[in-house]
Amino acid sequence: MQRSSAKHIFDDHDRLLISLLRKDGRAPVSKLAEIMGVSRGTVQTRLDRLLESGALLGFTARVRDDYEADQIRAIMMIEVMGKNTSQVIRKMRGLPELTLMHTTSGKWDLIAEITVASLQEFDRVLREVRLIDGVMNSETSILLSSV
Repeated sequence: MQRSSAKHIFDDHDRLLISLLRKDGRAPVSKLAEIMGVSRGTVQTRLDRLLESGALLGFTARVRDDYEADQIRAIMMIEVMGKNTSQVIRKMRGLPELTLMHTTSGKWDLIAEITVASLQEFDRVLREVRLIDGVMNSETSILLSSV
């Protein structure tokens, strides 16, 4: 599917649809239409448009914390030197253990979510990130549970 380069402007129906999909990405179109008070065709058309424009990237499964008890998850806050943010992001994208990355304002320039199977892997990933040219400082917190 080719994605449109035009940025999608969300209206109230789009925001409601996305909110419902975040709660249940497997909800049938008919159920979404019922909740939204619109026809199935309207929901399907909006879904298609959101996917085609790239505004909606896909659907995901959420797993309870106790099903992933053998995994270690952490948040790493990263300070980047000067104007090297794009270069640092490119290099960090090559690390499969970094499952999410965000640019931020404030003291930290980037926040990365790390998911690994062991403390040894965790230590290795921290070292790899800290060795990337342009990474000036970092602080990492292990996630204990989701509430």
